[in-house]
Amino acid sequence: MAPVSKRKSIRQIYLIGVKKMKRLFTLALFGLFSLSASMGFADNNVTIQLKWVTQTQFAGYYVAQDKGFYKDEGLNVTIKPGGPDIGPQQVLAGGGADVAVDWMPSALAAREKGMGTVNIAQPFKSSGMMLTCRKDRGVNSTSDLKGKNLGVWYYGNEYPFLSWMNKLGLPTDGSANGVTVFKQGWDILPLTQGDADCVSTMAYNEYWQVLAEGLKPEELTVFRYEDMGVATLEDGLYVLEENLKDAAFVDKMVRFVRASMKGWKYAEDNQAEAAEIVVDNDDSGAQTVEHNTIQMGEIAKLTAGSNGALDPGDYERTVNSLMTGGSDPVITKKPVGAWSHAITDAALK
Repeated sequence: MAPVSKRKSIRQIYLIGVKKMKRLFTLALFGLFSLSASMGFADNNVTIQLKWVTQTQFAGYYVAQDKGFYKDEGLNVTIKPGGPDIGPQQVLAGGGADVAVDWMPSALAAREKGMGTVNIAQPFKSSGMMLTCRKDRGVNSTSDLKGKNLGVWYYGNEYPFLSWMNKLGLPTDGSANGVTVFKQGWDILPLTQGDADCVSTMAYNEYWQVLAEGLKPEELTVFRYEDMGVATLEDGLYVLEENLKDAAFVDKMVRFVRASMKGWKYAEDNQAEAAEIVVDNDDSGAQTVEHNTIQMGEIAKLTAGSNGALDPGDYERTVNSLMTGGSDPVITKKPVGAWSHAITDAALK
């Protein structure tokens, strides 16, 4: 029986050795993963949710992708186009993106309702929001707006408009002393077909569609929100506040913002190329180089003067505008912690 006992002993020693090897391998593998994470190798994926469909409104991100600026920062970036029924804040809250492009009015309104998003960068310095009206409907100045029907975009885009109407003292309930507001679709047909007195347009997009439909600039009265004193910040970059407590996430955003702003400045200086890059990335096939080249010229006017860092003065102007909503303000109190320079301070140094 001794040989059998000896064989068992050898087998037990063998099994013990195997278990030790497995344990050492597991520990080594864990150590490798930990090292990778600490070096950032495990956290280089970034998903950005755009506010609208693929167009030069987002040229900086597509250019950064195409020119390898994200790759140079060690990032693998996925750009998700938006659409009429996509709310960037909701996508962020649901974990569908790491960072989102949104307008500050909707972001601050969402924050007041408990959605903890923070502005970490502001590539757009100026607003492109406008109300475009037909002169043949009797609209030549703001005093002519009373009694008119106005098309307004919703999904958060209505907030600057509501602030403006409050400033003018015009109720938006359709009363005789106010204006009638209808929920405008994502086109300008109500204006060009004569069904509306005014519609919402962006300086870089829908305004040019109005002209393409046959109306001439001299036939239109255009109210730029910048000129009306109610311009609010547009197309900022937002993340969930809780993620800014994660050092790896912060590092990822620093690299992302640095590469994105490089893309934006390249787009400003190379507008025709930027338009082509955007159209090449449009999976819908709806975009044209001609339209996006015109659009890029207007977009460059809005991003000019911004290095990516939020201007506190612009922020205060936006907040003050949103709080002047009379009985129905966009936000009821000044936000706390709604923006941070932590990312841009590191990215732009």
